[in-house]
Amino acid sequence: MKALLATALLAGATLAAPATAQAAPVDRNILHVQVILDSLGFGPGVLDGKGGQSLTAALKGFQEAKGLPRTGKPDAATLQALYPYRAKRPTARFVLTREALAGPYYNPLPKDYGEQAKLPSLGYATPMEKLAEMFHTQPEVLIALNSPTTRLRVGDTIVVPNALPASRAYDPKLPDHWRQTLNMLNVDANQPVGDHIVVDKSDKVLRVLDKDDRLIAQFSATMGSEHDPLPLGTWKIYGADYNPKFHYNPALFWDAKKGDEKEMLPPGPNGPVGVVWLDLSKEHYGIHGTPHPELIGRTESHGCIRLTNWDVARLAQMVKPGTKAVFQA
Repeated sequence: MKALLATALLAGATLAAPATAQAAPVDRNILHVQVILDSLGFGPGVLDGKGGQSLTAALKGFQEAKGLPRTGKPDAATLQALYPYRAKRPTARFVLTREALAGPYYNPLPKDYGEQAKLPSLGYATPMEKLAEMFHTQPEVLIALNSPTTRLRVGDTIVVPNALPASRAYDPKLPDHWRQTLNMLNVDANQPVGDHIVVDKSDKVLRVLDKDDRLIAQFSATMGSEHDPLPLGTWKIYGADYNPKFHYNPALFWDAKKGDEKEMLPPGPNGPVGVVWLDLSKEHYGIHGTPHPELIGRTESHGCIRLTNWDVARLAQMVKPGTKAVFQA
């Protein structure tokens, strides 16, 4: 698989091919609510200006944290509670940099793990996909906020969902490559300290609570399946593997293809576990990212807890080795 260097794309790449149909308009009022919730740590999933289960769950989490009825709707009381954060606008203007457009890119990324294992990394397919993940959204939203013919060139300006953080002063003790990932994903350097987490199967969310059992953050999650149910009980987070490699062992996957062999997959945001693996005391289980943020809470997993890359990166800054993790139905 040949890596497409960003320098070969900058002169002619656009947000979409000319033949692409115009994307549906983005509801800026809904987007504004999503952006504020995202900045406060109540992840609504993809910032797309649309309602749905992820936004409903995020609103319920915010309402619980504020002592409001958990309606899951942007009702009058909730809008009043969101009002102090209105200065966080729904969109921002972003000047494209060489760093933001840098690859390497792999398009298409092979689906076969044996082929993926031959690559140096499991990066993004296109600059468009990378930009979408940077701003916690999807390519079609960027198209709608700009136009299908908007050029992706260093120095040009595009409109993006306002996922920009207040601080990028990351802990210098963190590995340099991880600080770069946090910066790329627009994860704020200032995060609350979580005392324990609760993964709730019925609500499809991961909650972060402080030592007084107050909800301080919540993220939509994919968890378990009929074949690999969520391991209910109390566990501990052993530690974090930033930008991890992935050990593929077909013996651990009921749906592995006949003839599959063990593989060591390189790191990358489009790898099976995304940008971070939070190892659990339950053997073979962890909390990790995903190459498909739009599917969080809508698909099944092999028993692990899956978040968007930007949410799991944020969670990794809230917890530490020894943090209690309660999995409940």
